[in-house]
Amino acid sequence: MPAAEEAPRAARDALALKYGLNPHQAPARVLREGGLPFQVLRGRPGYINLLDALGSWQLVRELKAALELPAAASFKHTSPAGAAVGHPLSASLTRAYFVEGMDLSPLAAAYARARGADRVSSYGDWVALSDVVDEPTARLLRREASDGVIAPGFEPAALAVLQEKKEGYVILQVDPSYEPPAPLERRDVFGVTFEQRRNDRRITSDLLANVVTAAKDLPAEARRDLLVGLIALKYTQSNSVCFSRDGQVIGVGAGQQSRIHCTRLAAAKADLWHLRQHPAVLDLPFRQGITRTERDNAIDGFLRDDLSEPEERLWTGSFEQMPRRLTTDEQRAWLAVFAADVALTSDAFFPFRDNLDRAARGGVRYVAQPGGSLRDDAVIAACDEYGMTMAFTGVRLFLH
Repeated sequence: MPAAEEAPRAARDALALKYGLNPHQAPARVLREGGLPFQVLRGRPGYINLLDALGSWQLVRELKAALELPAAASFKHTSPAGAAVGHPLSASLTRAYFVEGMDLSPLAAAYARARGADRVSSYGDWVALSDVVDEPTARLLRREASDGVIAPGFEPAALAVLQEKKEGYVILQVDPSYEPPAPLERRDVFGVTFEQRRNDRRITSDLLANVVTAAKDLPAEARRDLLVGLIALKYTQSNSVCFSRDGQVIGVGAGQQSRIHCTRLAAAKADLWHLRQHPAVLDLPFRQGITRTERDNAIDGFLRDDLSEPEERLWTGSFEQMPRRLTTDEQRAWLAVFAADVALTSDAFFPFRDNLDRAARGGVRYVAQPGGSLRDDAVIAACDEYGMTMAFTGVRLFLH
């Protein structure tokens, strides 16, 4: 092929990046013979941006295929901080997610839920959306501190709104029909090439058929939440555990060496999700002009009792009128009532019942995990003690 024809082909096959994982890791690029499956509509993506973009796109694509609803994900460092399908928000979630008075399409509701799972962790996230981005979703995205978005398309009005984002914001349009041409994937580590079959196992409700507990009830809402959790875990760095409720992730414990630490981390995040809907939190008297990010951090500190900045700057009124923190007993009382019907999923088997003991305190009623532990009987017994319904999926979902 003449050199004049090779240049356009090379431009399609490779994309130069700002740098690799760190600024000193340059040059960096992504490449694929035959052309990349996405277009850069704005900005210059980095190495981590594209890892998050490709991981999160697969997640929302699979969520939509499994549940036939628009889906969104908020990704940070190759794992989801939140993921959700789109359906209307409750009044308390509308306030907790700071979307009062906004026009929320189903896709916008999905992102509000994904971002709202853990708003502190989602600061500066990468966003994936399963559907063509409409203007309501773009207006929601414009308000949030984010690095970029990937979607199969953008309405002209939505693209115009996103062009107003800060300089450097990246917009990627992915080919929704793209599938990797080969079942094998490769990567190099320290000069050694690893090769394996891609994890192309689809997560469907068939994986929930083997219920091993005395309780057998798995209503439609529970199946939905278990599928949300399992699909999220498929694209989460292992070890990982996920708490889900109401069609969305509410707590992820990712990348821990011990599974009980995954469960404790996910449960703690889920507890905060529930507590952010407490009337005392929804009614916190923030001063006018306090940003959403400042509110997110202040609410997190308020509930953890570790605010690090002068509270007078945050609240209206005098020092004596500053809001009283919820006591431990008040938090437990709220969780005992409000944290209910939660779904728990794990990317590998639970080796001990301590995971279920902690899950029970977080309102878990439904569980899906691969099974296969030497102590499966003890784990099943724990579920039976708490009245949980547990399915063994038989499918491990490690990601490294």
